[in-house]
Amino acid sequence: MKKLISLLLALTLLAVPMLMSGCAKDPSDAGKTPENTDNTKKETYKFGIISQIENGAFLDMRDGILSGLEKAGYTDENTTIDYKCAQGDATALSTICATMDDGSYNAVFTIATPSTQAFVNMESDTPNFFCAVSDPVAAGVISKLETPDKNATGTSNAIPTSAIIDLAYTLTPNVTKFGLIYCTAQANATSTVNSACEYLDSKDINYTVKTVETSDDVGSVTEALIADGADVIFIPNDAIVQSGISALTEICKDEKIPTYCSSATTVASGCFATLAIDDKGIGEKTAAMAAQYLKGTAVADIPAIVVDIDYCTINAALAEALDINIPDADALGYTINLYENK
Repeated sequence: MKKLISLLLALTLLAVPMLMSGCAKDPSDAGKTPENTDNTKKETYKFGIISQIENGAFLDMRDGILSGLEKAGYTDENTTIDYKCAQGDATALSTICATMDDGSYNAVFTIATPSTQAFVNMESDTPNFFCAVSDPVAAGVISKLETPDKNATGTSNAIPTSAIIDLAYTLTPNVTKFGLIYCTAQANATSTVNSACEYLDSKDINYTVKTVETSDDVGSVTEALIADGADVIFIPNDAIVQSGISALTEICKDEKIPTYCSSATTVASGCFATLAIDDKGIGEKTAAMAAQYLKGTAVADIPAIVVDIDYCTINAALAEALDINIPDADALGYTINLYENK
């Protein structure tokens, strides 16, 4: 028995240094990360995009935001993007904004004024980057373009009302009375119409103004404008009027009334001409501002910007139907985008 115990003890003492040798790290491996271990956590991002309604312009802006984020490096590999549309329902819009104010989003994008107002008014800790708010100060989403507050900044597509009115006199010089149509519940539209009226007054140009409450009113109000002597109609950036625009364009085409608007999308819907921004382009510019924030610049240090006119969009088929000659770009002073309305 004593011999067996002595043998086991000897084997144990022999195994200890071998075990220690097997566990020791090679000095050359110091500071190295094991091959099958990734100690670097890949950073991920989450963005929200909110729209009150869907139309061609707003969808292009959304696509521009997505494109801009991708260009800045926020791709499917590291980014989650939630897009929500309220489909014109104010209660749904409020619910969407509240859902995106849960602290899990790096930033929330809002398209146009109503969705921006809804989100900014919550005083969220999540930064807001608004896209295509015509008058951010008047809308109350920012106090001053140059020095953003309320944890929000973004892009403004301030409608060049005076330039559009001048365009009307260039393309249709025999205009005698403007008709303006809008919904008073639309802050963007109200601001644009007020600006248009001020300019028309300064030029001693006759005009008549009528309002709609719903898109169903657009046709009858258009007829009322024409009955009141309007021989040209101006449509501001108004989601309600846009929803009923087909009724307006059909009546005006039948009556040979040229229609000037505030968006290339509205030209695509049947209106005659506008001076407009590139809707996808303004979305990309908005995304670029968010990228500045994500790289370390405070929201308050990213001034809101007013996006300039990109081109003059003209409905070529309607020009032919109304017997309106289209001048060349040099004579007009703008790049011309001819839209062939099918």
